[in-house]
Amino acid sequence: MQAPNFRLDGKVALVTGSSKGLGKAMAFALGAAGAKVAFNYANGKEWAEKTFAEYEAAGHKGGLFRASVVDPAEVARLTDEIAAKLGPVDILVLNATPAQPLKPIEEYDWEFYQSMLDFFVKSPYLLARATLPHMKRQKWGRIINITSEVFNRGVSPFSAYVAAKGAQVGWSRSMAGELAPFNITVNMIAPGWIPVERHENDPEHEKEAYRRLIPMGRWGVPSDCGGACVFLASDAAGFITGQDIHVNGGMTVV
Repeated sequence: MQAPNFRLDGKVALVTGSSKGLGKAMAFALGAAGAKVAFNYANGKEWAEKTFAEYEAAGHKGGLFRASVVDPAEVARLTDEIAAKLGPVDILVLNATPAQPLKPIEEYDWEFYQSMLDFFVKSPYLLARATLPHMKRQKWGRIINITSEVFNRGVSPFSAYVAAKGAQVGWSRSMAGELAPFNITVNMIAPGWIPVERHENDPEHEKEAYRRLIPMGRWGVPSDCGGACVFLASDAAGFITGQDIHVNGGMTVV
């Protein structure tokens, strides 16, 4: 019996929103596994360039691409540019996210709800439509949606984000069945609260209150998501589809 194959040599991966945080960790992990990784960002050019320079310095292959993943024209341009520079996308990691304020429902407006749906339903739809023709032709592909434990835990007051994440889960499950005959898997990674750059100013008492709830007794780190991403992208996970892998130290089993 052969050992599981976790290598991604010869594959091209696109990780949206990959200049910071969990997206950065997943992009680096995919690159370390041998994939050519397309880093994507919409804002913060200086930070994105710094991240990609760090990635190249580590000896990994890829490219840096600026595009809004909620704009149809920019998504089309993005995937064309990646194909021209690196090759067509084999592994699609849908990670880009906007700000996520917690508010009572009376303080949200529909425009904010729509922005959540744009990132977590419209963007996956646009990117899947753009990358699936290649995946279907070669009868191999990976779509990995970054969801969240908030849907399963029903976190409040967070209705706009939680509702959009629920829609993202439903979309992924439906697509898993639709694409299975083409040997294309669609899975999800649902992180818990893993402190990254955007959490630097979060109140310490709130962080500590959450940490005390984690059954494993420690904070998650970005590389925890990186490992899960490489596994789901690899041939070792070729018979796994439609699953939502919770990377949260057991928060959703208690």
